[in-house]
Amino acid sequence: SIILYSDGFLFYGRTEVIDNTLNPDFVRKFILDYFFEERQNLRFDLSATFCLTGFLAPSVSLSLKDFLGQASCTLGEIVGSMGSRLEKPLGGIPGKKCGTIIVKAEELSNCRESVMMQFCGNKLDKKDFFGKSDPFLVFYRSNEDGTFTICHKTEVVKNTLSPVWQAFKIPVRALCNGDYDRTIKIEVYDWDRDGSHDFIGEFSTSYRELSRGQSQFNVYEVRPHIYLGSSHNSLLSRGGGVTLLSFLVDIEVTFLDYIKGGLFCVDLYLLLLFFLLRFLGNPAQPTSLHYMSPYQLNAYAMALKAVGEIIQDYDSDKMFPALGFGAKLPPDGRVSHEFALNGNPQNPYCNGIDGVMEVYYQSLKSVQLYGPTNFSPVINHVARYAASVKDGSQYFVLLIITDGVISDMAQAKESIVNASCLPMSIIIVGVGPAEFDAMIELDGDDVRISSRGRYAERDIVQFVPFRDYIDRTGNHILSMARLAKDVLAEIPDQFLSYMRTRGIKPSPAPPPYTPPGHPLQTQI
Repeated sequence: SIILYSDGFLFYGRTEVIDNTLNPDFVRKFILDYFFEERQNLRFDLSATFCLTGFLAPSVSLSLKDFLGQASCTLGEIVGSMGSRLEKPLGGIPGKKCGTIIVKAEELSNCRESVMMQFCGNKLDKKDFFGKSDPFLVFYRSNEDGTFTICHKTEVVKNTLSPVWQAFKIPVRALCNGDYDRTIKIEVYDWDRDGSHDFIGEFSTSYRELSRGQSQFNVYEVRPHIYLGSSHNSLLSRGGGVTLLSFLVDIEVTFLDYIKGGLFCVDLYLLLLFFLLRFLGNPAQPTSLHYMSPYQLNAYAMALKAVGEIIQDYDSDKMFPALGFGAKLPPDGRVSHEFALNGNPQNPYCNGIDGVMEVYYQSLKSVQLYGPTNFSPVINHVARYAASVKDGSQYFVLLIITDGVISDMAQAKESIVNASCLPMSIIIVGVGPAEFDAMIELDGDDVRISSRGRYAERDIVQFVPFRDYIDRTGNHILSMARLAKDVLAEIPDQFLSYMRTRGIKPSPAPPPYTPPGHPLQTQI
């Protein structure tokens, strides 16, 4: 059996026990809340259970557990793997190969369908003495206790007995709570200015019936309430008919749908993450934000590690291009606002967040920190890559860590406005005691950023001040997890807004993994 431990490695649950096999396929599923912006640590412990009967006495049974191995990962690693399927070696027993664990994640379906429908009326009952009726429809969802709840009203079509109502979109859960056979009641009214709308009649159907689309099955007789007897032929009047003209189902896609389908995965990349560190102050002095203390991380390194460790779960090869800006470079001392931290402009990629941290510290020893701080060159740098990807197969996240000073505000705003139509997001983490008014303006939460009279197509910038997450001494981070959460919380919505406006749908998920059968098993 497998025991699952969640964040802080608290016991979460245990699978069933599968007898007599070295290739168990566990049935029990664990339901977890998933948050893109958080690091959700998981640990799996595998053990075997032995039952010894009669070892101590004929009537005594003794259960023993044998530890078989252990694996740790994050929920983001599982979700970010191709097909949301992660394969990891089991460890925990020195000198012994413990086998492999395969973990698969899937999003719980919560009736994400919406339906676009259009109806028309035919020879509806005339309720007005002068002129014709002004009909509209009212839709009701039936409840478990037999009552009905209103879920939609159409617009009023004036002065006609054969109206064509506009198509409307409604979530299936609002229409029938996901139960395709639940009764849907539709009432037809003649609109009156004083609000005392005249009842024309009603009819009932179900989502399953409506899903047949335009056909003889979806032509309904509108039945009034007034009866003269028990026979249907004794209706005082007939209300006419209503016909379904169209029925189109649309499934609301989520951030996880794109990850599972690998739609923003090309050449094994999930997210291209650029780290841009503004170099300012002498890193040998404790007053510098880049001070290299042997005892703790500086503000830049803490921010980089907190955010980077979340993002790297969504990049399968963990190779990140790392750039710096605001420095004089050896050997000639030229000023650069776009240079590779590893010194190789042809290949600025670093191996994981630890690799980025390593080249960051190396750069502090070799470059001379120098202003001014220009954002537009690095934003345009990433935008050039993003502009070359028009099919949604890659999405770019630019992480800027800076002290808040900006020398090219007008050009930066123009670059952001230009980039707002591209598959990219910009995260700005402000470190140090400076005022961050310029960064707040670039964020655009209160006022959409604009340049030369042109507004950004969508909000792509998220800014957080790092000082809100450290103690009064500035030496210790209060909550690295909360910093990462606040920094990354907007990325899924920004990603979805780009995909939806471009009409880019997620690719189908890979076929489910089928575990290999035991060599001695015979398939029947």
